[in-house]
Amino acid sequence: MLALMVDDSEMNNLLMMQAIKDVPDCEPVDFTRPEAALSYLKSNVERIGVAIVDYDMPVMNGIEFIACARQVPGFAHVPIVMVTSLNQRDLRREALDRGATDFLAKPCDPFEIRARISNLMKISAAHRQDQNRAAWLAREVAAATSVIEAREREIIQLLMRAAEHRDTETGNHVMRVAAYVAIIARHLGFGRDEVDRLSLASTMHDVGKIGVSDAILLKPGALTPVERREMELHAERGRRILEGSESDVVVLAAEIAASHHERWDGTGYPAGLRGEAIPLGGRIVAVADVFDALVSERPYKRPWSFEEARAYLQTNAGGHFDPRCVDAFLAGWDEVEQRCRELAA
Repeated sequence: MLALMVDDSEMNNLLMMQAIKDVPDCEPVDFTRPEAALSYLKSNVERIGVAIVDYDMPVMNGIEFIACARQVPGFAHVPIVMVTSLNQRDLRREALDRGATDFLAKPCDPFEIRARISNLMKISAAHRQDQNRAAWLAREVAAATSVIEAREREIIQLLMRAAEHRDTETGNHVMRVAAYVAIIARHLGFGRDEVDRLSLASTMHDVGKIGVSDAILLKPGALTPVERREMELHAERGRRILEGSESDVVVLAAEIAASHHERWDGTGYPAGLRGEAIPLGGRIVAVADVFDALVSERPYKRPWSFEEARAYLQTNAGGHFDPRCVDAFLAGWDEVEQRCRELAA
């Protein structure tokens, strides 16, 4: 590692270099101009193990140099030694406040210099080892987390594939809803990770339909009131299927499954929740789910045009739907149309 020496006196730098030449793994590099030393420091942060700075220098004194050096990314923990006279106590206090690690008193004792710099180089080396170990650990954790998330996503996709085999009318409904949910979430200001989590969780919104009989689920015509009540149980069944998981995504999916048929005005099911009492994930999926149902063909209905479906959402904002979610959906309208065509059944 480098020992950066900054003193406007070439002789002082030469004496310091002579004193530390035998310190193990220490390569001295000296400057007489603080601004040049600071420029070098910025380009060689990873190589510098200790800095030795004189106080009394033109243009930039030692304390000013230390303050600037501590602002350089990656240099916060590198030891800095300031060389002062014994009677400069106030300067020492100020130097400590600006980030000095240790001091050497003039006139300097070569033995003391060698011992101090050797110890500080060891401390610096140990800190870098800890940083490298922490970085390695972070990479290992990230890699392990990535594997877990990939497996979780795969399991969810398999579960959804099983559910779709029960309902031949859905086509790419689940994937379209997930795409619309991502659009709404982005326009509501969600971060990328949260958008991805919400989009994935939304794919399980209708998992409770696994418990609905084929006679109802696959019926080509309108449902009777009794059949409608049975169909509506899928929201609560979905919650029960998904609840109890330690996965953040599945916990969110359980909340969405239970709430995506609630309505902003309180007339939805299964709990009749109103307004912001409805979980935000459920409010978002409600818009995406209804829109896709409207523009998709069913045996009992023709597909609505995009403009008809858009008008329906606008008309029912504040009734069926959270107005903010409708606004966010419409803000991404061009992308909505594109994704709908890309994922057409």
